[in-house]
Amino acid sequence: MGIAQAMEWAATGRVFPASEALEGRLVSRVYPQDELLPAAYALAREIADNTSGVSVAAIRRLMWSGLSAASPWEAHAADSRLMAELGGGADAVEGVTAFLEKRQADFPMKVSQDLPPGVPSWPDDPYGV
Repeated sequence: MGIAQAMEWAATGRVFPASEALEGRLVSRVYPQDELLPAAYALAREIADNTSGVSVAAIRRLMWSGLSAASPWEAHAADSRLMAELGGGADAVEGVTAFLEKRQADFPMKVSQDLPPGVPSWPDDPYGV
């Protein structure tokens, strides 16, 4: 969403329908209430089944920290460092091997111990809240 849309919603404080949130790109999808939880579980399952947890955690932190980057070049440099750090890792090797062997990947790296040092520590809490 752009700054104009964000400013309108923040300044007016009005309540708006899900259709407007979708149109304004505040959300990526809208579901009827009875379909929401199954859809969320399906998306979570797709992510868990098909991606490296370390890569997803690193990308998530990188994307959020990039929102406060001083410039696009700063965000690009952080992305390049992360690609270099993870590109030769065990999960990258397993992902390519599984693809070539046409099988489900079994990523060995763990978020709790294998995030490289270049991954931003965001979200930091500078105020201790």
